[in-house]
Amino acid sequence: MAGFDKVVTSYGEAMEGLKDGDTIIAGGFGLCGIPEGLINEIKRRKTKELTVVSNNCGVDDFGLGVLLHDRQIKKIVASYVGENALFEQQLLDGIIDVVLTPQGTLAEKMRAGGAGIPAFYTATGYGTPVAEGKEVKEFNGRPYILEESITGEFAIVKAWKADRYGNLVFRHTAMNFNPMAATAGKITVAEVEEIVEPGELEPSQIHTPGIYVNRVIKGDFEKRIERVTTRK
Repeated sequence: MAGFDKVVTSYGEAMEGLKDGDTIIAGGFGLCGIPEGLINEIKRRKTKELTVVSNNCGVDDFGLGVLLHDRQIKKIVASYVGENALFEQQLLDGIIDVVLTPQGTLAEKMRAGGAGIPAFYTATGYGTPVAEGKEVKEFNGRPYILEESITGEFAIVKAWKADRYGNLVFRHTAMNFNPMAATAGKITVAEVEEIVEPGELEPSQIHTPGIYVNRVIKGDFEKRIERVTTRK
């Protein structure tokens, strides 16, 4: 890419370099704020043996769930997996390796990875199966477990707006995991609703500076609702 312009025009270009066995860190919360088009491009590429780090694994036919049909995911690090029957079945059949991680710990693993911090201590999970096999240290009379940070070959995120330099603004619930994930990839790809020219974004409103972002693509989003609830 020439200069600071990080905009790409195809999903193939956006995910160029992805290979079997890579670790992908994906932003979003449930089906909100997920990079739909980038996930579909991974499916199209049929990339296998992937390790995916995400709050959840989508649903059976949408989001990261579409990668389960061809068994593209080998391992997932997640905090919530309750909305995906295929995921559950692959877990029970031993097809997929699952590392259940407390939600706040997972977010901090991403943030720490992006900050260059290799590990951190947290009280969350002490005395539960989460702590099994992990170092324990006491601070001020309280035990903490050592958690390693996470980085990946790719981070895929969904933002509301971006400029051509890769500065990102997220909106509402899409703030969950996306800003942390964006810092933790060797290659970070942002799928966005709108691309503006440099200088159009208010600097104080930018959530992720463009220094973390390698590629930006304008997406066309379905924005499916996970569970539709209406008033009777």
